[in-house]
Amino acid sequence: MTILNHADTKDSNRLGQEMHDFAAELYPICRSITGNGIRQTLATIGQRLPIRVVEVPSGTPVFDWTVPKEWNINDGYIADQSGQRVVDFRDCNLHVVNYSVPVRRKMSFEELRNHLYTIPEHPDWIPYRTSYYIEDWGFCLSHDRLRSLDAQAEYDVCIDTSLTDGSLSYGECYLAGETTDEILISCHACHPSLANDNLSGVTVATFLAEALSRLDHRHSYRFLFAPGTIGAITWLARNQKNVDRIRHGLVLTCLGDAGPFHYKKSRQGDAEVDKAAAVILKHEDESAETLEFSPYGYDERQYCSPGFNLPVGCLMRSVWGTFPEYHTSADNLEFIRPERLAGSLRVCLSILDVLENNQCYRNLNPYCEPQLGRRNLYCSTRGGHTIGEEINARLWVLNLSDGEHTLLDISERSGVPFPLIRDAAHLLRDSGLLSTINEYPAVRPASPKSSTTKYSPALESSSI
Repeated sequence: MTILNHADTKDSNRLGQEMHDFAAELYPICRSITGNGIRQTLATIGQRLPIRVVEVPSGTPVFDWTVPKEWNINDGYIADQSGQRVVDFRDCNLHVVNYSVPVRRKMSFEELRNHLYTIPEHPDWIPYRTSYYIEDWGFCLSHDRLRSLDAQAEYDVCIDTSLTDGSLSYGECYLAGETTDEILISCHACHPSLANDNLSGVTVATFLAEALSRLDHRHSYRFLFAPGTIGAITWLARNQKNVDRIRHGLVLTCLGDAGPFHYKKSRQGDAEVDKAAAVILKHEDESAETLEFSPYGYDERQYCSPGFNLPVGCLMRSVWGTFPEYHTSADNLEFIRPERLAGSLRVCLSILDVLENNQCYRNLNPYCEPQLGRRNLYCSTRGGHTIGEEINARLWVLNLSDGEHTLLDISERSGVPFPLIRDAAHLLRDSGLLSTINEYPAVRPASPKSSTTKYSPALESSSI
């Protein structure tokens, strides 16, 4: 099976625009780590994928953490003495510090000032701030707006929110393959109107799942759309006993901007997914960079915690925190580009194509190279100074197919792009020159339909 040959054949520009339109549909929603915003987001994803939504009650212990109370917001504003809103949640959902507790009273500017956040170096941008685990409140606004406020005036402050016992929501899409070995694709879906971080990751993951749902594949795939940090921790706590089914994994984030690709390795450092990403990015993007693992970043740090040590890396374009638009209102729909979203989807498909086709073969004619010409596998013209890339790939595959080197090993050593190595191996196998070493049994569990599940201890580990 070759993922790329069977992938969606839509024109790249049209596909990129469709992806951007989907991000635009999600963009206005005020998401957080709990609440109706993330539920609405999961419901929108569920219109495209067979997603199962899981609700885990507030107060549930998950390793060293506890599922927090559920937060929802109706409105928030600062009004001057004439009643005019000078800061208005309705204009931008970044205006209210995410997870702010309710506030409804008049106060002086001096008292209010301690709860106002700006970015002086970018005076027309609005920052994104949160207060997930400390009960506090605040407003984010442009520095220009702050300078326009009357320091001697009194203001009417309203934050209409609720923080109550409820639940944490996450969504799973499971695509059954020929085996129960799984590839995990994870993205955080908890940020409000921020496009690159991480509607780009949500969008790429959604379209990736759509593409794979139309294909036959060896691995089973599990897509996780969850709140950052606490969502991954909660999912791991629920599925601790069965995560050994995960053979490879990718965390997707910041995939819509104009920056070059970056891949952050798993904690293992030399996992198959690490090598696959490096091989693909070498040929896809000359300016791409592979980063060593560090225990800070996105949810790869949960999957790669020492108790799990799963082979999960992180794929991104610009690295979080390195672009000035990060966690600001400038991370908007204009910051992400349709062609970059489509390009990120293609890179994901390319990496998965490696993982799907990384077989180990044995050369059935190991004593000197076989005569390829009589099998129509070698060009008949003589005397040239170079050989074609397809023939070069065939020679590398024949030489290193000793039962020990995988196709990924051969691509790494030869510098030949993996698709050429893969196609050469399939051709040589079909010509009777190679045999496959590692065949996989055909076990195809059923994919669940879209649903919502309330968490209970009886469901522990049942969802993977």
